Amino acid sequence: MKKIGFIGLGTMGAPMASNLLKQDYDVTVYNRTHEKCRPLAEQGASIAETPREAAEGQDLVITMVSNDQSIRDVFYGENGLLGSLTSGMTVIDCSTISESLVKEIASAVSGLGASFLDAPVTGSKPAAIDGTLVFMVGGDAAVIEAQADVFDTLGKKVIHMGPNGSGAVAKLAHNTIVGINNLALAEGFAIAAKSGIPADNFLELVQLGSAGSKAAELKGRKIIEGDFSNQFSLALMLKDLKLASSLTDGVGMPSPMLNLAKSLFQAGASEGYGDEDLSAVVKCYEAWIGQKIGGQQP
Repeated sequence: MKKIGFIGLGTMGAPMASNLLKQDYDVTVYNRTHEKCRPLAEQGASIAETPREAAEGQDLVITMVSNDQSIRDVFYGENGLLGSLTSGMTVIDCSTISESLVKEIASAVSGLGASFLDAPVTGSKPAAIDGTLVFMVGGDAAVIEAQADVFDTLGKKVIHMGPNGSGAVAKLAHNTIVGINNLALAEGFAIAAKSGIPADNFLELVQLGSAGSKAAELKGRKIIEGDFSNQFSLALMLKDLKLASSLTDGVGMPSPMLNLAKSLFQAGASEGYGDEDLSAVVKCYEAWIGQKIGGQQP
């Protein structure tokens, strides 16, 4: 079995690493917050003290961290993983980061004789747990094929988007739609609630009608029940929308819906909802209409 270094054990990374261990891969884990390694050690993972140590002697290294600065620290920081890469190794970065940084890292990795794939995911925490993630991948098709067993363990589908950087762009475009759809759901709920329509009835209509969406499927009940336990945080959605906005600015493309969504998620973050699920943005609407979507007054 392949020897895998796994770096980043947050909401998504921890269950992904766990699924690799369940399939008997030899996994070494690293996380900046050391305590997050312990549950995986109980499953049989080795614990590394640095990213460089996590990558040393591995066939494959997978990174799943939160933002551009974090990934820079993992690759280029003191004891960064670039110091351990050798010819024939492969790095798969599943983080959502900027296209420019992906291309920079891909060049650095290839300069050491290793292969690089940018492979962000969609599906959020439930899919990471179930091993049903969808990967959107930038890089060489032959490298993707060589890692098919790992992708099959972690997800249900791999979509090759093109050369390095394409996966990152696809993820930002995708999450632009996710952010806008979640705001549309929140706004529709608010209109219905303010007008006296029961939230359960309205959600049933949405799911049966042409307004149906993954947002309604995954977040509708959470909104009604006021359950904002984190599957994908509001802060991370805001981060992705900011990256997408920078991307559209860079290519000179107007993106009015993206920028409105960014502003509304910024409002949610400023109210202190950043660490909650992205569906917590509905609380901004609840404040504006003076009532809970589920029907109880605040």
